[in-house]
Amino acid sequence: MSELHAVTGAFGYSGKYITRRLLETGQKVITLTNSLHRPNPFGEQVRAFPFRFDDLNALTRTLQGVSVLYNTYWVRFNHKNFTHAMAVENTRKLFRAAKAAGVRRIVHISITNPSLDSPLEYFRGKAELEQALMETGLSYAILRPTVLFGREDILINNIAWLLRRLPVFGVFGDGSYRLQPIYVDDLAHLAVLQGQREENVIINAIGPETFTYRQLVQTIGKIIGKPRPVVPVPPAVGYAAGWLVGRLVGDVTITREEIAGLIADLLYVDAPPAGQTRLTDWAAQNADSLGRQYASELARRQAKK
Repeated sequence: MSELHAVTGAFGYSGKYITRRLLETGQKVITLTNSLHRPNPFGEQVRAFPFRFDDLNALTRTLQGVSVLYNTYWVRFNHKNFTHAMAVENTRKLFRAAKAAGVRRIVHISITNPSLDSPLEYFRGKAELEQALMETGLSYAILRPTVLFGREDILINNIAWLLRRLPVFGVFGDGSYRLQPIYVDDLAHLAVLQGQREENVIINAIGPETFTYRQLVQTIGKIIGKPRPVVPVPPAVGYAAGWLVGRLVGDVTITREEIAGLIADLLYVDAPPAGQTRLTDWAAQNADSLGRQYASELARRQAKK
């Protein structure tokens, strides 16, 4: 039976894949976005509405008649134009509006190893939102991915971009911390599947392969034909190098919090994979294009204005 579904950021990264999956199953979809001026890849199939975080009643009206809300809204780092604290407060408003509008279920994208006690604002904010969602009393599915990969990916693409341009690649510390990348369309498939269910669940949305960071860099370098010596560097030095690259390309390449989260092994969980697509297979299929262009987080954000 066709229902109305709402996806935050359907013109963005994971939201686009979720929307495509929903449309393929015959569902009706609207999106909430900060990017009303951007081209709509779905045409008349998906109507776009502004978030209106400044007007809870308007936000509630937008969600009237929606059965399932898929929330991908978040920010990667603090910036003069957006902050984690702002994202947390806005998402709380979104949850309140969803409940007031009678939304049946929320599928929420979180992160592995969130903690209310985390010294890292990213992981603490994600934990606060998980708790806020549970407190709404709505049916929920919380998906906890680590790193997403796909055509619009930033991390994997930019590792490849650096490997294509640098004679050596520095990893923070010994590079033994782990990651479990999941293909963005596998995450979308999981989200849509969970939207059809009723039980409250928390799922570690990880892919079928586990890499240390050092292994990840070495694997990507080999696949794109640019194997480089991988050398350990102190985290402070690695951050400084990332800051310099960011200045050159007009972006924030890496943050201290992201480095700390990596080294703390927060992008690893001991759980069965939720996705089936192997990063090594996908990278091999896209080796010619992977890392050819730098993927800018700030450019993506600015396009949403």
